[in-house]
Amino acid sequence: MRILFMGTSEFAVPALKELITHNFEIIGVLTQPDRPSGRGKRLRPPPVKAVAAEHKLPIYQPEKVREPAFVRILERLAPDVTIVAAFGQLLPQTVLDIPPCGTINLHPSLLPKYRGAAPIQWALINGETETGVTLMLLDAGEDTGNIISAARIPIRDEDTAFTLTEQLAQLGSKQLVQLLSEMSEDVPPPSTPQNNAEATHAPRLTKEIGNIDWHQSAITIHNLVRGTAIWPGTSTCFRDNLRLKIIRCQPLPQTLDAPPGTLDIIEKRKLLVATPDGALQLLKIQPATKKVMEAGDFINGYQVQTGEQLLTVPPL
Repeated sequence: MRILFMGTSEFAVPALKELITHNFEIIGVLTQPDRPSGRGKRLRPPPVKAVAAEHKLPIYQPEKVREPAFVRILERLAPDVTIVAAFGQLLPQTVLDIPPCGTINLHPSLLPKYRGAAPIQWALINGETETGVTLMLLDAGEDTGNIISAARIPIRDEDTAFTLTEQLAQLGSKQLVQLLSEMSEDVPPPSTPQNNAEATHAPRLTKEIGNIDWHQSAITIHNLVRGTAIWPGTSTCFRDNLRLKIIRCQPLPQTLDAPPGTLDIIEKRKLLVATPDGALQLLKIQPATKKVMEAGDFINGYQVQTGEQLLTVPPL
């Protein structure tokens, strides 16, 4: 089958690599344009582009896939099937109609739960204990197309957006290869409509989502740290508005007789924070403009005292 692959982020890389390993005919790779990144704002290629270039695959980077001129390019490519994984643009019906076997999306949630741009992050933030990947036939809506198949995995207590993204990407790439190996070359695979009544939304994260409110429960804050690990991270204020990022933490059953956000140092190197329903132990911290450090090093380096307060980051 002639396969057109659309993907951009790290999540899409294992799927593309798996297709290459199994010698599928990839007629082109669509990815987002190179974007400025880092302090120097240098143009950086998307992760998928690097893999495609390494294997000398044709690369296309349209600013907008829906532009009529680019739709004509896709029509001339004449793919049998299009595979989409974390591409980053909604596809119009004119593009979806091109491949006779349909446009198959690899989505990192158990649809119809967590439709949208950040399903992995919101599953963690909301404290889910299970997630998975869904192969679906794309339609013009946002993750509303018919479901082809799904695979489930448990979410471990230690999982973050980094580890869960890697697990789901690997799981989905294997599922995709199995599907393509079984497909006919001229019809879409069998699929089932989603139950829209069970749908939930996973919108794109904002910087403000990562601002910690110490009046929330320890487990809620812990889940926020896990879910925002890739971006934007979680932030709190210390002393004269020094912003701290909480990189790693764990909820404890013990309670602290202190207002939410109050610090308590135990055994000289363990740093606890009071919440309404228990303590949150801070394990790794990153002060603004500094490197990530262990809690004990933060205590010593900043001469932290029991009774000091962590505060919510003030709004802009």
